[in-house]
Amino acid sequence: MKAITIPTPGDVDALVLDEVPTPQLRAGEVLVDVVAAGVNRADVMQRQGRYNPPPGASPYPGLEVSGRIARIGDDVSGWSVGDEVCALLTGGGYAEQVAVPAGQLLPVPHGVGLVDAAALPEVTSTVWSNVFMTANLQPGEVLLVHGGSSGIGTMAIQLAREVGARVAVTAGNAEKLEVCRGLGADILVNYRDEDFVAKVREATGGHGADVILDSIGAAYLARNVDLLAPNGRLVVIGLMGGRKGEIDLGAMLAKRCALIATTLRARPVAEKAAIVAAVREHVWPLLESGRVRPVVHGRYALADVADAHREMEASTHIGKILLTTGEDS
Repeated sequence: MKAITIPTPGDVDALVLDEVPTPQLRAGEVLVDVVAAGVNRADVMQRQGRYNPPPGASPYPGLEVSGRIARIGDDVSGWSVGDEVCALLTGGGYAEQVAVPAGQLLPVPHGVGLVDAAALPEVTSTVWSNVFMTANLQPGEVLLVHGGSSGIGTMAIQLAREVGARVAVTAGNAEKLEVCRGLGADILVNYRDEDFVAKVREATGGHGADVILDSIGAAYLARNVDLLAPNGRLVVIGLMGGRKGEIDLGAMLAKRCALIATTLRARPVAEKAAIVAAVREHVWPLLESGRVRPVVHGRYALADVADAHREMEASTHIGKILLTTGEDS
């Protein structure tokens, strides 16, 4: 099969379309013929040599796909060859085929196209596990999402809106903020020329944010803690702004706050299966009703993966960037 390999980490030219062996199925796995794969910042970091796959994972980038089941391994039930699915991966999505633990499969939601379904597994699993399962966002609370126009951001806005939370976002220009407004955010902060702490605090009458979903890390750490409401929860899921920062523990003690740092990729298979099951239970009905939708910015052929990574790094996109293998694109 063809897959994107990274012989030597580096810039976008490090991504090489190559012939590689078809994945070998283990018990509990299915083989998926890939139609599309989501592009994530984790893939960019892997290409740069800053985020190696966990032990035993595929060496190829790609953390989510959509496609059709080609083969079913031992000890798998509930799925059939030919089923249209999307899947959360530990790696290997930038390829024509990928092996997936059955617990990380999801049916393509009714009303969502097979290609666009590749935009769903990583963002829905990330948002649901962090904002709802871990931070326990409640109706009436305030959620701040940094990078509101990203794939994760656009999904977080919609799901928080559906549970009756109030949503604040940061983004880098007016166009991105307007998309966020259309999805349900009502506190809009242009981080290039506005202070998100002051603006969110003013918009909430001094209350602040009950939950903050942060992909920036160190650069925002102190301000995030400052903005947290009493009993607030700061969930750090990325380190785009650095990995080391100072934190005022006294402020956290006074507010009874929680700082939670999580990743999804390296979690055990059983934990991922539990998250995927919760996503299927809580998020899939919202997708099938049309109340929540994937936001897809653009689609690139697998051979044009370098262009997809350039766009991801330029941060000009709104929502998800997808790679397609060609058949259904």
